[in-house]
Amino acid sequence: MENPFLDQKNSLSKLKMFKIGVHSGKGGVGKTFVAVNVAYSLAAKGYKVGLVDADIDCPNVPKFLSVNSMLVREQGGSAKLEPVVHNGVKIVSTALFNPGKEDPIIIRGPIKHRMLLDFLQSVNWGDLDYLVIDLPPGTADVPLSAMQLAALDTLLLVTTPTKEAILDTTRALNMAKKLNVLILGLLENMSGEIFGSNAENIANSFDIPYLGSIPLSKETAQINENAEIAFLKNPVLFKIRDNLVDLIDGIRNSINLERSSRLVKSAQEMSKK
Repeated sequence: MENPFLDQKNSLSKLKMFKIGVHSGKGGVGKTFVAVNVAYSLAAKGYKVGLVDADIDCPNVPKFLSVNSMLVREQGGSAKLEPVVHNGVKIVSTALFNPGKEDPIIIRGPIKHRMLLDFLQSVNWGDLDYLVIDLPPGTADVPLSAMQLAALDTLLLVTTPTKEAILDTTRALNMAKKLNVLILGLLENMSGEIFGSNAENIANSFDIPYLGSIPLSKETAQINENAEIAFLKNPVLFKIRDNLVDLIDGIRNSINLERSSRLVKSAQEMSKK
């Protein structure tokens, strides 16, 4: 008997690019800011990068980047969506079906699930090195679909120091652990004199990398308002950026090496039969 769940998972696992989920337990912690900055930092190193705005009903990536283009379907039999290319990064978002509009996107969970799969499978991504997926907050619907089906290679968690965000981050981390998703680490945003800094203890308690703390600052806020990339413009963030990119590169190389070893071993076993 066919299992559609397994068929979808197997199909998505064949996507060759390295897939990075960016997630948070709580909304409003700067997850989209981190996802966009990670994507453009990787692109600045010469990698071919795609960015999926997977917050299907409340998309923010195009607004963050001041992108006003529209998604179109390519000509021909496959009729795949052509991603919008912005400063070298390929982007898809529901906001790009009708850019600039403020009408609500009113849909139920199953449709969100289907749209996430379409963004992964039915877009002409080409030959990418990395695909960064900006997931909506929480532990249901799209994050669940991504962790179960999208064959994420790793997951980056974002939080602020507030007690509510820390609580929801703990829930999101427990979800990722239960679903056996490789956690890249925990990055704290908006730390400093106003909110303090509380994320390192959570990272230590889960035995995952603490990726640093991004201070709440006027400089970063202004860079964001200008639709620019703070990881490339604000020297205060360069160390966090470089550590993140190096860690992502390292995990990707390690996973590719492991996969190559398995393929070689499988080929050797087949040759003996």
